[in-house]
Amino acid sequence: MSTFHLPSIRRIVTGDDAQGRSRIIEDAACTSVRTVPERPNYRSVNVWRTTEAPVRVDAPDTIAEHQGILPPSGGGSILRIIDIPPESKDPAERQRQISAMFKGMFSDAHHDQRDGVHPGMHKTDTIDYAIVLQGEIYALMDEGETLMRAGDVLIQRGTNHAWANRSDQMARICFVLMDGQR
Repeated sequence: MSTFHLPSIRRIVTGDDAQGRSRIIEDAACTSVRTVPERPNYRSVNVWRTTEAPVRVDAPDTIAEHQGILPPSGGGSILRIIDIPPESKDPAERQRQISAMFKGMFSDAHHDQRDGVHPGMHKTDTIDYAIVLQGEIYALMDEGETLMRAGDVLIQRGTNHAWANRSDQMARICFVLMDGQR
């Protein structure tokens, strides 16, 4: 299994100056990065969030305040990029790593811990756009799975799901989660 890190995520933010002319107001590596020691090389980077819909285009940056997996309620969204290392082939180790990740980073997800299902199964009341940027990953559902490669997009509509990297390389996925309702 390869144990390498992908490059950091560069965030470029635009805005208008006092005369109303557009400009770059930030160009730097993202700083809202979360990891869990129990799952080496797994990295979740929160890039941007909105707190309402419709969103104010000049709203301040509040990404440092974000906790958990869910976007802000009331029509918010979150842009997140996750680096997912290859899964452990040992089921007990895989369970330990993924449980630690949900407990430490995503405790607000409805984590499905039934026996016989993938330990990462969960659901949220969101609409998610999942875009594979690098590598490959399996999208797992209660009924079936599909292999996704760089450039593939999955529209996740509040269903129970998990992600499984069965390759020997890192996978990088961009997620846009939007607050939803049932």
